[in-house]
Amino acid sequence: MTANIPPTSLQLRSLLKADGALELSLAEVATPAPAEDEVLVRVEASPLNPSDLGLLIGPADPATAIVSGRPDRPKTTLAVPPRAVQALAARLGQSLPVGNEGAGVVVAAGSNPQAQTLLGRHVALIGGAMYAQYRTAKVRDVLPLPPGATSADGASCFVNPLTALAMVETMRLEGHTALVHTAAASNLGQMLNRICLADGVQLVNIVRSPAQAAILKEIGALEVVDSSAPDFADALTEALVRTGATLAFDAIGGGRLAGQILSGMEIAANRMATSYSRYGSTVHKQVYIYGMLDTGPTELVRNFGMAWGVGGFLLTPFLQKIGPEGGARLRARVAAELKTTFASHYTAEIGLAEALKPEVIAAYNRKSTGEKYLITPQKGLA
Repeated sequence: MTANIPPTSLQLRSLLKADGALELSLAEVATPAPAEDEVLVRVEASPLNPSDLGLLIGPADPATAIVSGRPDRPKTTLAVPPRAVQALAARLGQSLPVGNEGAGVVVAAGSNPQAQTLLGRHVALIGGAMYAQYRTAKVRDVLPLPPGATSADGASCFVNPLTALAMVETMRLEGHTALVHTAAASNLGQMLNRICLADGVQLVNIVRSPAQAAILKEIGALEVVDSSAPDFADALTEALVRTGATLAFDAIGGGRLAGQILSGMEIAANRMATSYSRYGSTVHKQVYIYGMLDTGPTELVRNFGMAWGVGGFLLTPFLQKIGPEGGARLRARVAAELKTTFASHYTAEIGLAEALKPEVIAAYNRKSTGEKYLITPQKGLA
């Protein structure tokens, strides 16, 4: 440990108690020293992704937030409904670090030559516990950022970029030729648009407001459908006819949208049919749910034949499926196109202590499409 690296540092923790109190706090922990094949990263930027919010806040009600402690070491307590506490029994009593991914500067390294070459470099990393001032990581798990890239540029290198690429890869692996994406004006949705435009893949974007539609059209999206419009069902069907999309990735989860997409795909397929079948079209239609912007039940009205599927989609199992070489290929593309295809935009940058303020929690927990927050662990802390 060198003189300019403090012996202790701060880490944001989430603790769920048996009485339903969710406690967010800044824990003072020993600053880790890197092992032989590790580096120590001074974390400078880490995004708040929906998957992070699931662990950080989960089903807690932001309106119940109560703050105690010092301004620079706050402790915020929120209430979790009793039924949700039962469902989360496996995490009761555990003070869990939060933050899937982030970026920063390598300030110490193990004796491994590869680790030593990273000293002073900006790198991105994934693996949890990123809402912290310092984080160690294996050399193999960090992504050196290209020259000129800042930590903010590289903070969202993994979850959104690799998920967007995984959607296109899944399309190809499963024999589909075009895609549908919901909540499509998000940072991830904008990345997916740029990928599809560059790769010549037809993409149907479903948004929830005219303002979101304008965001996508401004970046060149060709097919944008607004689910708040009175003619949504007809407009969606026509877009599906034009593109032939039979695979959808749904960030909404609950409600009728997944079923509406399948229905539109069935209508589009039947327009091309040469004969009638009482079982519907033989074209397989697939919706993968990868988000929970709507936590209610997924409603399906069975008017789309028998050749269909609805399932869940997670990035990690997909990366395991394509193996180390496939994952390396995707990461190389992210690094090469970090400031173009995979550029992220943030609504606000917030320090660790700020992330525990009730008004800030309410803002980032809205999960509004097009809004994304960046945690900057070095901000405002002595």
